[in-house]
Amino acid sequence: MTALKARGTMTRRELLSRSAAAGAAFVVGTGWVAGSNAAWAMEVAHLKPETMATLIQMARDIYPHDHVPTEFYAVAVKGYDAEDKAAAVEAGIAALDAAAQGKGHAGYLAMGWERDRVDVLRGMEDSAFFQTIRGGLVTGLYNQKAVWPLFGYEGESFSQGGYIDRGFNDINWL
Repeated sequence: MTALKARGTMTRRELLSRSAAAGAAFVVGTGWVAGSNAAWAMEVAHLKPETMATLIQMARDIYPHDHVPTEFYAVAVKGYDAEDKAAAVEAGIAALDAAAQGKGHAGYLAMGWERDRVDVLRGMEDSAFFQTIRGGLVTGLYNQKAVWPLFGYEGESFSQGGYIDRGFNDINWL
């Protein structure tokens, strides 16, 4: 067994085969979560990898944008992988999974339909956990400069003379 295998890592080939076999949106390993397409991965320090995968899916369901890659949602929730937040996040995800199990599913990630996941989220939208995650996503997701072009936002304009001379009058649909 190599040193890499002893630490619980795997080769790219193993990652791709595991994700294809699972048929899931996420591949979860010891201390990491990756997209099933192997285009991104993130290390998890204080949360369980399954918790982080559920948190990423929760973020996608709260602010759904089909044209925004999942890696941006992963960056948006990475801040919850902190020692002082881990217990509250683990408890919140456990409650989310329990609500999904109450609807006959193995857990939140096991729910195949977005509509079913949103129904579970609506049932807990008044909870402090949901409000904390939702509120954090506003800045965590939309303050990423790499996401701005996906929404057609060019960034602040003050340093370039303001919007009057930079697109204010290019309305071609009137």
